[in-house]
Amino acid sequence: MKNNQDLLEQKNKNTLLRIFLSSFLIISFFYIIPIFINFADKNFYTKEYKNNSKKILAYTLNNKDKNTEENETLNEEEVLVDVYSLNNSETEAVYLSAARISKLFKETDYNLNDVRKKKLVKPVALTLLPNELKMIDNVKKRKEFFIQIVLPLIIKENNIIKKDRRTLFDIINKSNNTNLELSWLEKKYKQYGIKSRDLSSLKIRMDEIPVSLAIAQAAKETGWGTSRFAQEGNALFGQWTWSGQGLKPKDAKEGEDHKVMKFNILQASVRAYQRNLNTHSSYKDFRKARAKFRDSDKSLDSIELSKYLNKYAETGNQYVEVLQKIILQNKLQDFDDAKLLPSSVDLESII
Repeated sequence: MKNNQDLLEQKNKNTLLRIFLSSFLIISFFYIIPIFINFADKNFYTKEYKNNSKKILAYTLNNKDKNTEENETLNEEEVLVDVYSLNNSETEAVYLSAARISKLFKETDYNLNDVRKKKLVKPVALTLLPNELKMIDNVKKRKEFFIQIVLPLIIKENNIIKKDRRTLFDIINKSNNTNLELSWLEKKYKQYGIKSRDLSSLKIRMDEIPVSLAIAQAAKETGWGTSRFAQEGNALFGQWTWSGQGLKPKDAKEGEDHKVMKFNILQASVRAYQRNLNTHSSYKDFRKARAKFRDSDKSLDSIELSKYLNKYAETGNQYVEVLQKIILQNKLQDFDDAKLLPSSVDLESII
């Protein structure tokens, strides 16, 4: 009888032990699983939304971005050779105060109201931004002043691309090409990062950036010309570099060794920006959308094309919305079809 009682007690103990262990495992399971889920979610969203659009000019030296178009690694030295050349050719940039620039605009009768009506821009090619931009309290005047400075520079670079594009089509339409033409093509393949030497790829990459879109990005990246990078380094578009001259961001995190690329003159900054959008893999969809406009024989629409620049900044689609707001509020599309007047000796002597 005692043995049966002992067995019963032992059985009850075993049952209680199993219940305790089962309860512990269940409680532990529901405690640990949320931790794993949160960790997985964190990794997922980090990978999904991680932005490397600012790694604009670090093409080869650090191999930061290997997801390049056509599985090709862009060579910074080749892609930016003409940017470096332009940058180094101007050893003595001329600084003009805001008051002197304003006087220059008046003397040349250069104002945005006329540009909007006549679609003609005076070729006032300034090399540096005036420090006094941030001191202009009237926001409208500051914006207009900034637009007057960058507008001729953007149109000038687009004109260079137009001329190259015309040459490209002349070459494509010929059955036989001269050695000079083949040499020109080879140079452009390197300039636009096309190792495959594919003419259709070159045609897609060698194209203009809408003036209104370029102005909007310059305005956003520099706070209408008032940022430290714009004032100290002529950096209109906030491009990063791991190899060239640049300014270290004050808010850079530990381990980040990039710099904001520094330019001797504003014109070099505009050219580097256009080359960036025309070669970097982050803007492949932008170039495809632009090519569709060309194939349909339509004018380039900056509002539509801006949708494909969500990788330019960490804010993604919010950045696109800001660009579109800048374009529309400031009626920047009025400048998309503006022409740059030929430079004159008189104008150059004034500058």
